[in-house]
Amino acid sequence: MGIGEAEAFSERLKRELQALEAANVHAILENEPLIQEVLQGLESATNCVEDMDEWLCIFNVKLRHMREDIESIETRNNKLEMQSVNNKSLIEELDKLLERLHIPSEYVSCLAGGSFDETRMHENIDACEWLADALRSLEVPNLDRTYAKMRSVREKRTELDKLKTTFVRRASEFMRNYFASLVDFMISDKNYFSQRGQLKRPDHADLRYKCRTYARLLQHMKSLDKNCLGPLRKAYCGSLNLLLRREAREFANELRASTKAPKIPTVWFDGSAASNQSANSAVDTSTVSEAYSKMLTVFIPLLVDESSFFANFMCFEVPLGGSSNDDSGTTDIDDNDKAAGKKTADLEALNVSLCDLLDGIQEDFYAVVDWACKIDPLRCISMHGITERYISGQKADAAGFVRILLDDIENRISNQFSRFVDEACHQIERNERNVRQVGVLSYIPRFAILATRMEQYIQGQSRDLVDQAYTKFVTIMFVTLDKIAQADTKYADVLLLENYAAFQNSLYELANVVATLAKFYHQASESYEQSCTRFISTIIYYQFERLFQFARRIEDLMCTITPEEIPFQLGLSKVDLRKVVKSSLSGVDKSITTMYKKLQKNLTSEELLPSLWDKCKKEFLDKYDSFAQLVAKIYPGENIPDVSQMRDLLASM
Repeated sequence: MGIGEAEAFSERLKRELQALEAANVHAILENEPLIQEVLQGLESATNCVEDMDEWLCIFNVKLRHMREDIESIETRNNKLEMQSVNNKSLIEELDKLLERLHIPSEYVSCLAGGSFDETRMHENIDACEWLADALRSLEVPNLDRTYAKMRSVREKRTELDKLKTTFVRRASEFMRNYFASLVDFMISDKNYFSQRGQLKRPDHADLRYKCRTYARLLQHMKSLDKNCLGPLRKAYCGSLNLLLRREAREFANELRASTKAPKIPTVWFDGSAASNQSANSAVDTSTVSEAYSKMLTVFIPLLVDESSFFANFMCFEVPLGGSSNDDSGTTDIDDNDKAAGKKTADLEALNVSLCDLLDGIQEDFYAVVDWACKIDPLRCISMHGITERYISGQKADAAGFVRILLDDIENRISNQFSRFVDEACHQIERNERNVRQVGVLSYIPRFAILATRMEQYIQGQSRDLVDQAYTKFVTIMFVTLDKIAQADTKYADVLLLENYAAFQNSLYELANVVATLAKFYHQASESYEQSCTRFISTIIYYQFERLFQFARRIEDLMCTITPEEIPFQLGLSKVDLRKVVKSSLSGVDKSITTMYKKLQKNLTSEELLPSLWDKCKKEFLDKYDSFAQLVAKIYPGENIPDVSQMRDLLASM
C-alpha cells in the first residue's frame, strides 16, 4: 500500500476518511424520503409500545387480582377437601361405633329369653362370647375415652349391662334347678345305692358328663359377673352333699351288715372276765379292717375326684394336682387367668365350698370306725395304719378337705383306742383292791397275750400309737404291782420278784424286736434283781441273824475305834464271839436246809427256786467270807469253820 512514512500514511488516511464521510452525507441526503418513512415507522412503533405497556399494566393488575382469587379458591378448596376427608373418616368411625353399638336381634332373643337345653348350648355360648366382646369393646382402652363419655355409648352400655344381668340371672336359676333335678333323679332311684346283699360303688361319670355340658357356660357367666358363681357353688354343694351322704350312709350300713366277724371282749385285765383271752387272741377279726379299708378305697378317691372336679367346674383359680385330671371339660377363656396362678382368695373360697360339699360325710366313716372298735378294739391299730397311708398319699391340692377328713378319722380312731387303753388301765388298777394276792398277778401274762396281738395289727405309722399304749400299760402295771406289794410288806419282795420274772419270761421274744418293750424289759430286770437281793437277805438274816448282826456291829465300830479295841467292847468279846458262832453254826447243815425250805415255801413259782437258791447260797458265802475276814482281823487265833468247808457243805446240799 506504499506505507513508508507514518505521517504521510496518516495524512492519506485522514483524506480518505473525509471523503467517506462526505459520501455518507451525500447518500443520506439522497435517502431522506426513506428516512422519513423510517421515522414515521419508529414513531408508530413507539406509540404501539406505549399502548402495549399500558395494556400490560392493566393485565398485570387483573392477573394480580386473579392470582389472589385463585389463592383464595385454593384455600377454600383445601379446606373443603380436608372437611371431606374428615367427614369421610368421621363417617367411618361412626360406622364402626354403630357397629359396636349394634345388638344383633338373635343374640338379644337368646340372652333375654333363650332356652338352656343341651342342643341350644352352642347358641348360648356364641351369645355370651358376643356379649363379653361387646362389653369389652365399650371399655377404655378398647374404646377412646372421648367416645366413652358419649350419651349413646353410655346408653348402649346400660342396655348391655341389663342384658348381662338378665342372662346371668336366668342362667343361674336354670343351673340351680338343673343341679337339684340331677341329684333328685339319682336319689329317687334305689338301685343306684347299696342294698341288702349288694355293695354298690358310687359312679358319678354320668353326673359329671351332664355337668360338663354347662362348663363353658359357667366360665362365661364368671367372666360376665364374677360374683354370680357364689350362690351357684353353694347350690351345687348343697345338692351333691345330699347325694354323697346318702351314698356313704347306704354303703357303710351294708358294709357293716355284710361283714361277719366274732366280737372280741374288751375286758383284758379284769380277773373275772379275762380268763379266756388266750382263746380270744386266736380269733381272726381281719374282716373288720378289710371293711374299713374298703370304705376308704371306695370313697376317698371319689371325694378327691369330686373336689378336683368341683374346683375345675366352678372356675376356681387354684393349682390342681394329685389323683385327678382336669376332666371337667373346661378351657380357659382369658389367657391372663392361666398366668394368674394360685390366688389366696380363691383358695379360701374353695375350702369353704368343699366344707359345704363334703360336710357330714365324716359321720358315716365314724360309724364304721365305732362299729369296728366294738367288735375288736385292737383293730384301731390296723385302721390307724391304713388311714395314715391314705394321708401320706394326699397332696396339697383342691382336695384339701379330704385330708382334713382323714385327719379327723385318724383322731377318732386314736380316741377310740385311747378309751380302750384307759379302760384296760382301770382294769389293771382294780387289781389292787382285791384281797391279798400271791404269785403272778393275772394281768402280767395277759399283757403278753395282748402285746402279741397288737404287734400283729401294726401297719405303717401305727407303731407310735402302739408304743404309747405299751408305755401306759406297763407304767400302770408296775405302779399297781408296787401298790399291791406294799399292802403286805412281809411278802412284798416275793410278789415283786415273781411278777417281774413273769413279765420278762412272757415278753422275752417281743422285747427282742420291740424297742419300747425292750426298755421295760430291762426295767423289770433291774427291779427283779433288787427284789431278789432284798428277799434273799431276809431269808439269810432270818436263819443267821445273830451271826451277821455280830459282824455288822463290828463293822460299825471299825469306823470309830481301832480294831484292837473292839474285843474289849461290851458284847463283842472273844467269849461273845464263841457263843455266837456256836449258836449259829452248830448244826449249820440243818440251818441251811431250813433256809432252803423257807425259800421254797414262800415261792409260788417253782421254776424260780433253782436260780434263787443259787443266788441265796452265793449271797450266804459272800457274807460268811466277810465275817471270817473280820474274825481273822479282830480276833486272831479264834477258830471258826473255814469258808471252803462252808462252800463244800453248800455244794453238797
